[in-house]
Order: sequence, then structure tokens, then C-alpha cells
Amino acid sequence: MQILKDCLFVGIGGFTGAILRYLITLIPLKTQFPLSTFFVNITGALIIGFVVGATETLPNMNPHIILFLKTGLCGGYTTLSAMSLEAVNLFKSNNSLMSVVYIITTVVFCIFGVLLGEFIASLVFKNT
Repeated sequence: MQILKDCLFVGIGGFTGAILRYLITLIPLKTQFPLSTFFVNITGALIIGFVVGATETLPNMNPHIILFLKTGLCGGYTTLSAMSLEAVNLFKSNNSLMSVVYIITTVVFCIFGVLLGEFIASLVFKNT
């Protein structure tokens, strides 16, 4: 029965993350650079870093909240598969330099986002 409850939290989080990602892609942008997916991946990295930092500082955090946020919300929200497709499409449309810049900046900023999220969580929960 516990696994079903866990799946429910992951599913609701995934649904929420996917809807958020979809809504962000509806924002009209006039650029060839896949800015919406870039933004989603960086903010997703920031969120997951914050959640990890919070769980390290607050070891008694409800495991369902962690499943909802980390596995569900971030899993449904971030878009590595979409980013990969967009990078390939940039290559195919003779935008090789933009594709390489997109790949490198996405990875670097997402790693930075995780570290920044953990740092912010350590500040927020410092005195708890």
C-alpha cells in the first residue's frame, strides 16, 4: 500500500511539473535559441538542488514531499530529452555553433543551479 501512496505523490508532482513546463513553452519568444527549454532545465536544476539541500538540513522532512518535489515535479518539469532534440535540430539546420553553445551552457548552468539551490537551502534552513 505504501508504494501506491508514493506513486501518487510522484504522479501528482510529475503532472504538475509537466504542466508548468508546457505553460512556459507557450510564452512567445522571438529567438532561434531554445530559451524556454534552457530556462526550464536551469530552474529545474535550481529546484532539485534546493530540495536536496533542504533534505540534508532537515532530515525529518516528509518523504512524500521529497518524492513529490524531486522525483515528481523536477522529473516532469525538466526536459533533457527536449533539449537533446533541440540541439540536434540546431545542428541539422546548420547552426552548429549555436547547438554547441546551447549544450555547454545548459550543462554548466544546470550544474551551477544545483549548487546554488543547495546553497540557498543551507541559508534558508540554517537556524532550524
